[in-house]
Amino acid sequence: MPPPDADAAAHGARVAEYVAQLVADRGGVLPFSEYMDAVLYAPGLGYYSAGSHKLGSGGDFTTAPEVSPLFGRCVAAQLADAGAAGGEVLEVGAGSGRLAADALIELARTGALPARYAILELSADLRARQRATLEALAPAALPCVEWLDTLPETFSGIVFANEVLDALPVERFRRTANGVEQCVVGYEPGRFASDFRPAGAELTRAVAAIEEEVGRLPDGFESEVCLRLRPWLASLADMLTGGTLLFIDYGMSRREYYSAARSTGTLRCHYRQRAHDDPFVWPGLQDITAQVDFTAVAELGTAAGLELAGYTTQAHFLIGCGLTGFMDEPLPDDRAAVLRSQQAARLTMPGEMGERFKVIAFTRGPVSALRGFAVRDLSERL
Repeated sequence: MPPPDADAAAHGARVAEYVAQLVADRGGVLPFSEYMDAVLYAPGLGYYSAGSHKLGSGGDFTTAPEVSPLFGRCVAAQLADAGAAGGEVLEVGAGSGRLAADALIELARTGALPARYAILELSADLRARQRATLEALAPAALPCVEWLDTLPETFSGIVFANEVLDALPVERFRRTANGVEQCVVGYEPGRFASDFRPAGAELTRAVAAIEEEVGRLPDGFESEVCLRLRPWLASLADMLTGGTLLFIDYGMSRREYYSAARSTGTLRCHYRQRAHDDPFVWPGLQDITAQVDFTAVAELGTAAGLELAGYTTQAHFLIGCGLTGFMDEPLPDDRAAVLRSQQAARLTMPGEMGERFKVIAFTRGPVSALRGFAVRDLSERL
């Protein structure tokens, strides 16, 4: 991996100093989730709070909106179906702003522009980038865009998030003959390191619930569980008086997640378009994610009073939202057509994003049918 430049290295040193002090304040160790939260979200320091270039070919990783505007156009078709025209849309964590721009362009083209397109974004750096993206690509839609610091008390409309669930801090655990152990993070001069200690009650209950469905995990099995998913989903459900929640992310069902094939978990780090599994390299300069247990998402969403409206792969979702029709639109030359085909393949092929990414939706109250799940609904696999 390429080393950070001097400015980035200096920022990483400040992040490390901040987290080292947290470790000291907690008596020498932090639960892994608190370490992950600090290096990703500490105000002014964490990866998502500071000013590094994160998304796209010049950043650390590439999301579907950066691959092609086809993605945003398909999402817009789903938003329009769910009643965006004249209503309200809330995007949670808008990244570079490219998805918002492409969706708003398509909604305007089809006469379905919402009265308000709200973006919940805590990072000042990402807000600035989102505004610049919208000013450059969709200036006519800017009057309906509003940035929020917190969730509104009530909301009726469409709430969606692309690649947000995977960045919620997780607890890492290990199954042993004597019970469940929790990953904790300590600090020695110049480096962070992890160890395992007996898990607390909440994590022990969470692993027991997993084992009720998948069977006892083998001794030495390591993985992660997102204990913050329940309050996060509950806050969205409490806010939603009527409408739709839509989440797009990479992950799988619980049985797939906690299978023997994944005995070391799914935690991944992203730095300069390179993926690796060491969360202690350059804290604050790299992304840290874990795949999403969509069975847990479905259970917690319905437990919060929402109705599960569908679950499918990204490929099936995009096709259901009109991808084929967009592909048939005329282009100025063969080169543009080849590029569009390559982009569509990356979004839909099984070995690319097509099956690794899933889409899940919940509704509250009367909502029109969601076209993204019409091709194939895989809810029975959850």
